[in-house]
Amino acid sequence: MKKFPVLETDRLLIRGFELSDVPAVQELVDDIDIARSTLHIPHPYTLEMAEEWISAHKENFETGISIEFAIALKKTGEIIGAVGISSIDAEHEKAEIGYWIGKKYWNNGYCSEAAKRIVQYCFEELKLNRVYALHFSTNPASGKVMKKIGMKKEGVLRQNIKKWDEFVDTPIYSILREEFEQQNSMEIL
Repeated sequence: MKKFPVLETDRLLIRGFELSDVPAVQELVDDIDIARSTLHIPHPYTLEMAEEWISAHKENFETGISIEFAIALKKTGEIIGAVGISSIDAEHEKAEIGYWIGKKYWNNGYCSEAAKRIVQYCFEELKLNRVYALHFSTNPASGKVMKKIGMKKEGVLRQNIKKWDEFVDTPIYSILREEFEQQNSMEIL
């Protein structure tokens, strides 16, 4: 059995979800604005949905399908969101990242901080060459996070997603290993 990683930043603890996190997840995710801007989150979002989602994480991690992390405040341990790695493709050394932050924690830089640490994990631990992310065109704040963590916009997948019976464009961003390494060497100087 693989050991689930625990990552840290200055303000955040990025760890696996536990069943004790179900009430916090349900409370944060049961928000129309969170559901509206994410592909797989329905509204309303129940305790049962949160439990089912968290219960799938261990198998997803062990089989290499995805890695879902809780984002918690270091000082209090309070869950504020999630960040994940999915579509892990070992053959082509690439994966997709995604994230959400509870509305009451928006505009504090938490999402960028967590996403940057996940990208670092993807390159340093998973040994990937490419990390990419998509966002709904109706959620430009997510694109700003992608830019902040060094991703470059590659284009827009037109009407790529159908959310609540409406087609949505999804801009796509990526960062390559060489770009990540170059950014890190510049930050050290």
